[in-house]
Amino acid sequence: MTMIDIVQFSGDQFNLGFRKIFPFKQFNIIEGGTDEKNSAAVERKSTDILLTPEKDRNKRYFTQQDSGLNHILCRSAAKNRVAIGFSFAAFLNAKERSKVLAQMMQNVRLCQKYKIRMVVGSFAKNKWEMRMPLDLCAFAQILGMTPKEAKAALNFQRKQKDIKIYKNEDI
Repeated sequence: MTMIDIVQFSGDQFNLGFRKIFPFKQFNIIEGGTDEKNSAAVERKSTDILLTPEKDRNKRYFTQQDSGLNHILCRSAAKNRVAIGFSFAAFLNAKERSKVLAQMMQNVRLCQKYKIRMVVGSFAKNKWEMRMPLDLCAFAQILGMTPKEAKAALNFQRKQKDIKIYKNEDI
């Protein structure tokens, strides 16, 4: 299985054993956060990944975290084939790691329930935030993914664009 990583910087990178390291700009990635951003991201068919929908979410309800995803957004993401991204750098740089971990775990459960593709990557902003594939796989399993889901999350591929073939009469 080929494992890839997605990073948010260009320049020096460590060769940690990934088959390919992609720059952030190669995919159509939208960083989540507010309800409006998350909703707009999953409703667009052109979006590849909604990254960190739990970013800057502070509300806490009695039985659950405010993780940025809900059943309505999950249905839209599944319909439009938008993957949910889990950033190790966001976890690494969080002030309250336990809260961010709980929100990510809740998002993994929602993705599993609604059969949404998941992506795990370092999404590093510098070469020191990069992690090895086995570290990211272990991180995915801590979040609640099965080993098979964790490997699939490290092997993300862009969705194939629908290609229309026009006849001469249609043009």
